[in-house]
Amino acid sequence: MGLPGFDWGDLAFFLELARQGRLVPAARRLRADHTTVSRRVAELERALHCKLFDRGPNGFVLTDAGQKLFAYAETIESNATAIAENVGGIATAPSGDVRVATMEGIGSFYIAPRMWKLREAFPAIRVELVTERHLINLTKREADISVSFAQMKGPRLISENIGTFELRLYAAPSYIQRMGLPASLDDLDNHEFVDYIDDLVSIPEVRWLHDVLVPSKVVFQSSSMVAQHNAAVAGAGLVLLPSFSAAEDSRLLPVVPKLVSVTRSIWLTVHEDHQYLSRIKTVRRFLKQSIADDQSFLNGLSKTRTP
Repeated sequence: MGLPGFDWGDLAFFLELARQGRLVPAARRLRADHTTVSRRVAELERALHCKLFDRGPNGFVLTDAGQKLFAYAETIESNATAIAENVGGIATAPSGDVRVATMEGIGSFYIAPRMWKLREAFPAIRVELVTERHLINLTKREADISVSFAQMKGPRLISENIGTFELRLYAAPSYIQRMGLPASLDDLDNHEFVDYIDDLVSIPEVRWLHDVLVPSKVVFQSSSMVAQHNAAVAGAGLVLLPSFSAAEDSRLLPVVPKLVSVTRSIWLTVHEDHQYLSRIKTVRRFLKQSIADDQSFLNGLSKTRTP
């Protein structure tokens, strides 16, 4: 059964244009020509006898009818993917690509080193780890899973707090030899710091040094936490770093650890249409269990992470 002239394949073009908002990016994701995207969406509008998009200076915007169709089309897409994964004569192991979006620091120092464990258990799953300074848009399918320090909010997103981590001040022995070791919070006013570039911070939660003080002597700034870590290792200044970054780095020493401690939450987010897909469910469960197992390490209660 179906509508006369209605081509289910047109929904894929409609969905991608709705997510991207422009023809060229949508065509790139679909590996098609932008004229094909325009034609297929126009055919869908004719078949449904309604206008699905308004075109303005900011690209294609869904009409009221388009918003209604978008919700149905996402469900159809999710069910089609689930059929491909789960319907068959025999049960198969989870397989396919799963794109995980996160910040550079936790992605580089914590998530990436643990992916081999997932690979050992589920060799048919390949994780694509995307690191950005801003929050990736799951609604536009820029990623399947987000791990962030801020709760993502949006239509049909499932976001849950899966743990916390602690940050402390660290410095290289060469810096301590040059500038001395602070003994109190007041002493920090006389010290040099490594920090983020304030006007490039897109996630306010990473302004963690400001939970302790607003330093008057910032000698090096970077939008990269990895760069800050390495600058501190070289002796540039004091730096506030998460336990997953610095706790096991013998090149850095904790500074006034009993006086300075900052805590942040770890949020895991998926789109509700993807939560039951076996490959995404598997990676989601793995990340949640890993962070739960490592809470002592992540919060400075033990010096080593779970093996």
